Amino acid sequence: MGKFIYEGSVTVDFDDRVLAHVQVVVGQKLRRGEAFHFTWREDPSVGDGRTSVWLHPSASLIYKYFGSRQPSLNRAWLEALNYTANSTNGLHVVPEPPESSATEQTD
Repeated sequence: MGKFIYEGSVTVDFDDRVLAHVQVVVGQKLRRGEAFHFTWREDPSVGDGRTSVWLHPSASLIYKYFGSRQPSLNRAWLEALNYTANSTNGLHVVPEPPESSATEQTD
């Protein structure tokens, strides 16, 4: 389990594979100077609610991975996450779709 840390005060656990995909999508949007919401469901152990943060180019973000290996990236999942990030509701994690081609993106 990796950790996403926002502004040093909001921390959430994500599977390393999920976190790697989120990092790519967030990085793409922030590189373009775009601000947006990122929302996730909380684990039942911490209340089973939702948390939403406003991501902007000057936000302090940390991606802390548990594993030492970079997960392979699924281009179809990146596209699906990017679609949500561009919606009025902002980025939220959707289920991973099957890879759209036999080639996996690695960076």
